[in-house]
Amino acid sequence: MTDGEPAIEVAGLIKRFGDAEAVRGIDFAVWPGEVFGFLGPNGAGKSTTINMLCTLLRPTSGSARVAGFDVVRQRDDVRRRIGLVFQDPTLDGYLSGEQNLRFHAELYGVPRSLTADRIGQVLEMVGLWERRRDLVQTYSGGMKRRLEIARGLLHSPRVLFLDEPTVGLDPQTRSSIWEYIRHLKETEEITIFMTTHYMDEAEYCDRIAIMDSGVIVALDTPEALKAGVGKDRVQIRTADDPAAITALKARFGLEAVVAEGAVTFPVASGEVFVPRLFAELGVPIRSVSVARPSLDDVYMSFTGSTIRDAEGSASDQMRLAMHAKGR
Repeated sequence: MTDGEPAIEVAGLIKRFGDAEAVRGIDFAVWPGEVFGFLGPNGAGKSTTINMLCTLLRPTSGSARVAGFDVVRQRDDVRRRIGLVFQDPTLDGYLSGEQNLRFHAELYGVPRSLTADRIGQVLEMVGLWERRRDLVQTYSGGMKRRLEIARGLLHSPRVLFLDEPTVGLDPQTRSSIWEYIRHLKETEEITIFMTTHYMDEAEYCDRIAIMDSGVIVALDTPEALKAGVGKDRVQIRTADDPAAITALKARFGLEAVVAEGAVTFPVASGEVFVPRLFAELGVPIRSVSVARPSLDDVYMSFTGSTIRDAEGSASDQMRLAMHAKGR
């Protein structure tokens, strides 16, 4: 793979589980050195896409190349050049951190003459050198995640896949994990492909693909996506939300939805509009908030809901897909 070639190249990728279509014909490219994010709720097709790119699932149709190799025809070549941190823990708790890494080194054929130095390097990188001889079952959740990232880096992959790398961790630990991710990007000359449903994490990516119900609905830098929204988000809590939505449409020509328990709508110069809202809406307003465009607003502009509200229905779709797969 040369610098002029994509690190990942996907065209028309589709994955079906029985009658359920989890990934519905997506196209994108990731460039060497990028931190590329898939943003969307659980069940949107993010993990299914990663599993196809990592050769763990065979695509129903379409094509994908990783590090210059086809994920179907050249699976072994792909696997030698990628690292993968799964969403669910896969460490052996009865082994030490160092033993987990040595086992991984043997699986990936890391030369024994290089193994000790490489293990030391990645453990230092993630701040676990002092705990290397402790059993993994004594590690905290954040430490286990850091060890999994170290394991994914051990064989010097060209592309590192992180599937929901901080799911289930507290905010402080999530922040520290991102410090390690930013550090490894600077030191390892690696391409990082990650999935997340956390909006604040998506801000760290060079580019983001927003995925909804198996399709990519937007792809750009976080700044460009937010600039494209162009309007503030106003949320109001009222005594009668349906009446408020009707009044917003009739009196101001605004389309509103109920999101996160509040009537939500975009409007230019929200702070200027709010006094008119109180004077003219005709429905008692209990509270109001105004926010500048965020990735949540980008997601809502393309999908009609916030990512939090999408979680429930998307999880139902994922359970349906997994049930179909298991039949």
